[in-house]
Amino acid sequence: MEHGVIESMPLWLSIPFVVMLLFIAIGPLLFEHWWEQNKNKLIVSLALGIPVVLIMASRGLLLNVEHQILFDYVPFIVLLGALFVITGGIHLEGDIEAKPSINTLFLAIGGILASFMGTTGAAMLLIRPIIKTNIERKYKVHTILFFIAIVANAGGMLTPLGDPPLFLLYLRGAPFQWFFSLAPQWAFVVAVLLAIYYFTDKYYHKKETPKAIKQDHEHIEPIKLKGNINFLFLLGVILSVALLNEHYIHKIHENHYHGFIREGVILLMAVLSLIFTDKKMRYESNKFTWAPILEVAFLFLGIFITMVPALMYLEQNAQSFGLTKSYQFYYATGILSSFLDNAPTAVSFHNLALGLVGDPNAPGLVAHISEVMLKAISLGAVFFGAMTYIGNGPNFMVKAIAEENKIEMPSFFGYILKFSLIVLLPVYIVTQLIFL
Repeated sequence: MEHGVIESMPLWLSIPFVVMLLFIAIGPLLFEHWWEQNKNKLIVSLALGIPVVLIMASRGLLLNVEHQILFDYVPFIVLLGALFVITGGIHLEGDIEAKPSINTLFLAIGGILASFMGTTGAAMLLIRPIIKTNIERKYKVHTILFFIAIVANAGGMLTPLGDPPLFLLYLRGAPFQWFFSLAPQWAFVVAVLLAIYYFTDKYYHKKETPKAIKQDHEHIEPIKLKGNINFLFLLGVILSVALLNEHYIHKIHENHYHGFIREGVILLMAVLSLIFTDKKMRYESNKFTWAPILEVAFLFLGIFITMVPALMYLEQNAQSFGLTKSYQFYYATGILSSFLDNAPTAVSFHNLALGLVGDPNAPGLVAHISEVMLKAISLGAVFFGAMTYIGNGPNFMVKAIAEENKIEMPSFFGYILKFSLIVLLPVYIVTQLIFL
């Protein structure tokens, strides 16, 4: 942090941040009904955040909090909110034959779309159609599990729009086009997971009864895409993030407040989506509600405030943690991203890497840190977000929709033991051995 008075940041001031993350991790497990109410999430965020603001103000560091809210939290929520609104206006319907090749194609399309409409947007667009396509089949849990891994996580690697941790790294100086350099790792992981899924689905397809196969073959509804105008608004968001930044508009570099031009255009795209999308399709066919984005807004308000002391502590004490290799950052970011939200985890390790750099403005750095470190943090945060239901926002949403449709999903620990440890982790280890 370069704003406010530079002084040693005590570790105990990071306690509210840790408590905030623990609430997110164990809240749905220990007090589900109380935690599912968004007002209670806001209460927790304010109860933990306000004391941090007061303490930081008493230390002359209020500017650090203000900067975090204005230039990290606001752009973050504006982007996620706009993607949520725009993708909520796109409706895909139909029922085609649930052959292994068709299901694999579904996941592959989702793995591409996720980078450009966000993992949440792609997951919400495709989860109901793929459930409907597989409705006649008995064995479909594995399809939802791979859907979480590919569409709700790994697919979002190619742009800052894809996954929240990448957008936060973009806000810290990583150019929009830099994320395309992660294409080899994205292609490798997505391709390997698709291959594993194809042969898994082929195995289960052979176990289906002849009656189920016959019904699936006979019950066909053509695929229809509605709300196509929203792709124009989505393009507007992509171009805003790609072009309306300090790399192309020097005034933004001179005065951060000019950066809100980008947020203004993104908000305009969301408003246009609300105006021009058929209301019945949005609210009835897509079952659109504001609750999910309010949940994100309330939770991340607490996260962004309470993480300020933690980020300062990490940057000031980076040398003492013993993390100096890219593979160490990959696994450390990945492990924490599995059980905590991957967005603040990525920012935390970015600050840790920042503390290892002598001159953050030296040539050859990306987002003021070593490029290989930035790759390790990005890959760890996005890929390992699929290791548990709580690693990334869309995971729980996909699980909930599957269970609404009478698909018996594994428990929290069942998911880890039966899927992520035996399928995902080996793929991620091989990825590290090849690329880092």
